[in-house]
Amino acid sequence: MFKLIGAVLIICATTWVGIESSNHFIRRTKQLRMVRESLQALDAEIMYNHTPLLEASRKLGAQLPHPIGTFFTTFSDQLKEPEVMVKNAWRESLDKIWDQTDLKQSEYEILVQFGENLGKHDRFTQQKHILLTLTHLEREESDAREKQKQYEKLMKSLGFLSGLLFIILLL
Repeated sequence: MFKLIGAVLIICATTWVGIESSNHFIRRTKQLRMVRESLQALDAEIMYNHTPLLEASRKLGAQLPHPIGTFFTTFSDQLKEPEVMVKNAWRESLDKIWDQTDLKQSEYEILVQFGENLGKHDRFTQQKHILLTLTHLEREESDAREKQKQYEKLMKSLGFLSGLLFIILLL
């Protein structure tokens, strides 16, 4: 009886680990989509509404879910500080929330590079930088979707099957 209960617990635990591992791929794809959409919204706020960066980032922070919304809220709070450079505020905000995301180092580099150019140029040049960043993020999102298709089911199955293997080895 105890062996059966232990076996069920082992299978449940390893299956849960497999599901959590597969959820990483799902969250990464969703977060990349949110980042792209937030940059498109930032572009619209800057280009068409002529909204200052502080106000635009505050609006985005209120609209978006965690962790991307938290990033924009932190960014707008950083911009309120006197004599703060936009690129430093962007990077510090990014660093504060990065551990809470499922994004990879390549996406971090793209966003840091975007932050280097943020607020330095006129609206039209800024729009070109946003479009360039969106192109890079689209490529990353496409890669993330492919990896999600490829590994999501594999991770779930691997979790379950590793539990079965562990049970067989214990018997």
